[in-house]
Amino acid sequence: MAAAIMVLGTASSVGKSWLCTALCRLLRRRGLVVRPFKAQNMSNNAAPALCSDGSWGEIGRAQAAQAAAAGVTPHVDMNPILLKPVGPMGSQVVVLGKPLGHLQAKAYWRKRAPWQQIVLDAYDRLAADCDVVVLEGAGSPVELNLMSRDVVNLPMARHAVSRAREGGQPGSVLLVGDIDRGGVFASLIGSVNLMSPEDRALISGLVVNRFRGDPGLFKTGPGLLEQHSGVPVRGVLPYRKDIYIDDEDGPDPSKFGPGEIDLCVLRLPTASNLTDLTALSHVPGLGLRVAESPETVGNPDLLVLPGTKDTLQALAWMRKMGLDRSVIAAAKRGIPVLGLCGGYQILGQRLRDPDGVSGQAGDVRGLGLLPVETVFGAEKRTHPAEGVTAGGWLLPPGIPVKGYEIHQGRSQVLQACSSLVELPHPDGACQGLVAGTYLHGLLDTPRVRDALVRALRERKGLPERQDDVGGGQLSREAGYEAAADVLEQHLDLEGLLPL
Repeated sequence: MAAAIMVLGTASSVGKSWLCTALCRLLRRRGLVVRPFKAQNMSNNAAPALCSDGSWGEIGRAQAAQAAAAGVTPHVDMNPILLKPVGPMGSQVVVLGKPLGHLQAKAYWRKRAPWQQIVLDAYDRLAADCDVVVLEGAGSPVELNLMSRDVVNLPMARHAVSRAREGGQPGSVLLVGDIDRGGVFASLIGSVNLMSPEDRALISGLVVNRFRGDPGLFKTGPGLLEQHSGVPVRGVLPYRKDIYIDDEDGPDPSKFGPGEIDLCVLRLPTASNLTDLTALSHVPGLGLRVAESPETVGNPDLLVLPGTKDTLQALAWMRKMGLDRSVIAAAKRGIPVLGLCGGYQILGQRLRDPDGVSGQAGDVRGLGLLPVETVFGAEKRTHPAEGVTAGGWLLPPGIPVKGYEIHQGRSQVLQACSSLVELPHPDGACQGLVAGTYLHGLLDTPRVRDALVRALRERKGLPERQDDVGGGQLSREAGYEAAADVLEQHLDLEGLLPL
């Protein structure tokens, strides 16, 4: 049985995913066979993963990124339960990569008992086939009102540590807090003190994340944390926003900024796979911004409709806000429009979902900007994909592309028009300056990004830039290496690794 290192956090967004990704790369560099694991994820940002029968399912994007950092193919055992929110109270439930339907929160918790065993079995299969498993927690492990039905944090820590130690391997838990948001002493010490003595004994170290400024100003910090918690501080990690690792749910709009080229992204409800835009957010001279009202759309150089878990709900929201008219008007003004997955479906003529498999039942008109009709059925298309650009829209033909498809609906092109890519089957549609595709990851391809940015600059009368945009995959690899370098320098793993 493998060694186990679990990363818990004092709250959401304190850097658990980042730390787990960095650990996966660091341990791989040390010659260990590594597998990432998160018992249950709640995110609409998913990626394809292999199932045990050889088919493809889906897992949370964070675990797919961690698998990439570990140098292994994503597998559904790495994230056995994925909840994809479709509203404030309900989610599509994906178990071992396959969607089982939609459940309200109360119904989900009533059914959790058999799924808890599925989670433990998935972990045991992973741990039997590697040197070390890097586990990620969710939110805080000491939400007192939720601890009795938690399957992700302390129960998983107990299981993983017990299994590792039974096999003569180290089993350890790190608790990470974010000093940049403030209150790191209260959050770390308070989290430890709210645990039972048995769970407290599992914590092998505290990690202070996102430290800015002079390290000398925190010289007494580790001692104070250890004094009040009884747990040693294993590391104080610097804030490195220059390191390129996908955020769990896509790029943070608060980090967007202006640029010579103005790219506007609609903030759709239940937005999904916003990591499609991460690579673009690193392009010199390109500014990204989000819009959720007609007055904020303006006159961008490119308007993007991203993916969304519930396409009909997103379309209804657009009509309520008046954004449907904004997109149609922008297209009529000659502004390029790109729809990705759910955004592609919205740009079509009609959307039919008689059984509500995408989240909301209905038969509605689309925006009518592409000659496409989408019908939602029970079968979900989930797999990696690669091909070439077809030569429509703003992209020249023949550029190799590589990404993946995850979508419930099937779209039929109603009249002759160019596809956007060939996978090798024709995918997407182009009509004038409006285009759509099901291919996630299209904009990760450096030649595609270069061609798109070049076309947008030319349309605006701007000279071509000489900056090296860099490849999306190459940039991610560099990010994994840089994150591992941070841990190499600032994190003490003594006694936590396999013998």
